[in-house]
Amino acid sequence: GKFALVSIRLPVVLTFAALVGGLAAGIVGAMAGAPQGVSDIAGLIGGLWLRALQMTIIPLVAALLVLGLVQMILAARVGTVARRMIALMVFVQLAGGAFTSFVMPPLLRAFPVPAGAEAFLAQTPSDVGEVPKVLDFLASLVSPNIVAAAAETAMLPLTLFFVMFAVAITRLPEEQSERLLGFFHALGNAMLLIIGWVLAAAPVGVFALAYGVGVQSGGGAFAALGHYVLSVTAMGTFVFLLAYGIAIGLGRTGGRFVSAMLPAQAVALSTQSSLASLPAMLDSSGRLGVRPATAEFVLPLAVVIFRATSASMNLAVVYYIAALAGVEVPLTVALAGILIASVISLSAVSLPGSISFVVSIGPIALA
Repeated sequence: GKFALVSIRLPVVLTFAALVGGLAAGIVGAMAGAPQGVSDIAGLIGGLWLRALQMTIIPLVAALLVLGLVQMILAARVGTVARRMIALMVFVQLAGGAFTSFVMPPLLRAFPVPAGAEAFLAQTPSDVGEVPKVLDFLASLVSPNIVAAAAETAMLPLTLFFVMFAVAITRLPEEQSERLLGFFHALGNAMLLIIGWVLAAAPVGVFALAYGVGVQSGGGAFAALGHYVLSVTAMGTFVFLLAYGIAIGLGRTGGRFVSAMLPAQAVALSTQSSLASLPAMLDSSGRLGVRPATAEFVLPLAVVIFRATSASMNLAVVYYIAALAGVEVPLTVALAGILIASVISLSAVSLPGSISFVVSIGPIALA
């Protein structure tokens, strides 16, 4: 694994219960005429928790990008199979991102976000910054001061810098590259500990944030939540179907792929773990006649560095936020979003979903 195992039991079920409970409490509070001070205190608690979550994004993304890209570059040097696999992974990420960028905006226009859903935003739509013009956008790709770019959370120049930094590390003498990689390993592990502590308090922070949403939007909050889940899931479904198309078409497996994958999919649904699904995937590849040497190289590497739906669904989240804020995303910024989403998704690996979600969505939204 890229990072040392961090023993953190993320209270996912409790957090979801806090979300629903906070929305319900806010609706009841609004109906009962709860004092404004309650909403102010809830806003303070939720805001502190949210800022604590945000403060880890830049250093963790830096560590993920450098380590993930170095790992991919080294893997590509192994041989033809590795290069083909990486090319296919990049294609899937870019295709998923492009699909979301073309389909999500018209989908949200055809099925608009329910009224009152903007209460989910930390800022009111009038406070949202402007999308840059094309020339300003191109000028922002390179920053003369990388420290200032980090302070301003300018994600595009930061990503470009760390991509070049990762490539440069692979060209250094072995001793120097190992020393730098060791630093980023330690940085990543330290950030994982901090973000784990913050996420342990997620039920409290989410309840506080949801209370404010419930007060402002009433029952429309639940409608918006359902609308959000269905919209984002639709984008991931495209990638799911794309996988079948690639396997049946390019892989020439025919209908055998569908039946051979069922055991691995059953394990995946029950465990929600790529690593736990690996033995079943190896067994399924054997049923399809894949050479053991190929399967035993490709599948473990895929478990480590491949999240097929990441780019499409993470972009869908950001497009949904843009719709809430009333922001139109122009083509140039959409292209940047696709590239950032693809690069981050290939780097934010070996992490629990709750953590990878934060470090994947943040950079796209900032870009």
